[in-house]
Amino acid sequence: MYGESSTLYRAGRPRRRRRWPRAVALALLVLVLACGAAVAGTYVWADDRVRHTQALADYPGRPPPGKGTNWLIIGTDTRADLSRREREELHVGGGGQRNTDTVMVLHYGAAGPYLVSIPRDSYVTVPGHGRDKINSAYARGGPELLTRTVEQATGLRLDHYAEIDFLGFTQVVDALDGVRICLKKPLRDEKSGADLRAGCQTLDGRQALAFVRARYSDPEGDLGRVKRQRQLLSALIREGTGPGTVGNPFRFYPFLGSALDAVTVDKGSSALSLTRMGWKIRRLTEGDGGTTTVPVANPGLSVPGAGSVVAWEPSGSRSLFHQLRQDVPITATPVK
Repeated sequence: MYGESSTLYRAGRPRRRRRWPRAVALALLVLVLACGAAVAGTYVWADDRVRHTQALADYPGRPPPGKGTNWLIIGTDTRADLSRREREELHVGGGGQRNTDTVMVLHYGAAGPYLVSIPRDSYVTVPGHGRDKINSAYARGGPELLTRTVEQATGLRLDHYAEIDFLGFTQVVDALDGVRICLKKPLRDEKSGADLRAGCQTLDGRQALAFVRARYSDPEGDLGRVKRQRQLLSALIREGTGPGTVGNPFRFYPFLGSALDAVTVDKGSSALSLTRMGWKIRRLTEGDGGTTTVPVANPGLSVPGAGSVVAWEPSGSRSLFHQLRQDVPITATPVK
């Protein structure tokens, strides 16, 4: 009636208990606990390495909180921490003044994610200093003045702040053994040191920095550069969060360590916040949301005392920031 798989046994003979299911269960439990401990240990280690700065503060007239989450992501071009040899290799010259070479707003919520570039020469009001290029705010008042300048210019309430410097950027790229970039045409720029052929190629840290800094040989100037900055940031996140990195501890931990050493965040952010930000940017590489630049009316407006500046298009920029505040899909400007 019953086959060999029956759970019945003959009367008078004690049932022999099988030990392997319990052993397997115990092994799985140990594995789960070990993995959990490893993850917890990695988080504690990572969170302890996060560097913080005072970047966000309340002030009279600060924009109210909007819907969704907003990050201000900047790249600083200080040379103060670089040796003479490093400055020569990276083609960054001398000088200790710190300016913002890259300014982006990452928004995510019910809509998005959206990565919006703000040209570094954008002509805006710098609180307490009149109208000037937006990249001068950091040099005058550090992260607090920069975040306040961006909030006042855009009407967006910033929730988080992340900053990466020259040397740190190159080390992050090198920790990944380079980042793959595809170019439609060659890029050569004597001042940044860029000398890249057309087609797909893997850039090391020095080449990647030259790629995002080049603008004098770009017909679009600073507007062309911000597109390349978004392109490289997306490629960097895609590579750093891909299975080839996350699944390989010998690659993942050097990458994570160099990234944490290179980034400074606001005091309310943590390793978990940075992880969430990274995964939102990765979604951009998978086709979600979009990337764009603040609509521009005049990319080369000459202003006495400020030189050549970028003037925003009033109607388009207002619509863009209104949609971000409301956390709705961007329709007022082309997303590229």
